[in-house]
Amino acid sequence: MHSIIVVPPECGRPREQIRIASGERISFGRAETGNDLTIVHEGVSRVAGEITALHAFWILSNHSTDQTYVVENPEGAGEHIKVAPGRQDAPVPFEFSRVVLPAAGDLLSFDVWAPRHSYRSRDDHAGLGGGATAPAFSLDRTKRYFAVLTALCEPRLRGEPHAPLPTVDQVVERLRPTWPAATRSAVYWNIDYLAVKLRLKPSPDSGEPGLRHNGKKESLVSLALRFDLVCEDDLVVLAAVPSEVTG
Repeated sequence: MHSIIVVPPECGRPREQIRIASGERISFGRAETGNDLTIVHEGVSRVAGEITALHAFWILSNHSTDQTYVVENPEGAGEHIKVAPGRQDAPVPFEFSRVVLPAAGDLLSFDVWAPRHSYRSRDDHAGLGGGATAPAFSLDRTKRYFAVLTALCEPRLRGEPHAPLPTVDQVVERLRPTWPAATRSAVYWNIDYLAVKLRLKPSPDSGEPGLRHNGKKESLVSLALRFDLVCEDDLVVLAAVPSEVTG
């Protein structure tokens, strides 16, 4: 199964994403041949770098001789790492990353997702030995994606099992008191990421974008409520500021 997803610039459909499994690698650069991800800009090296998937994280090699690359955590308050010219196999720990390339006065970027990041819960059987049980679904309640999922589930969590799901605009308004920068595009981004994170089957690319997102919302809420991924007690996240920002 894929462990790392590279989202090219202006990527509009899941089929345009590049998915790589642990141990696989892709190259990126200006050259249209020999690269898995082509970045058309005269300021980008012909073979600019390489990404390798390693289980739940990835490593970045900078093939440029004179440009430092920056990998940002778009959730963090400026958190980032620098990958110096010629640096090979720099580990990237972020679940969401934005690779920024300086290019002749411009800053170009593409995203990398690591949706298999997992978070250990309390081990009730620590004294039994052996490996820990892998969680069926791994969600971090401090992330914006969890706030978006909670907002989608809220009407049904409040005792209306057949309530229509909130629209994206309603989710934006619901989150805005604790997330002033919330936008439609940020909410859509989180819905798309949740679909990947929770391994939902993608909708057909030929469908209308609005219908695809409605289907994703319904599938996400159904899964979350069926397996108690979001409970009534989690509604507190809608009144508290999560520690990091996504989107």
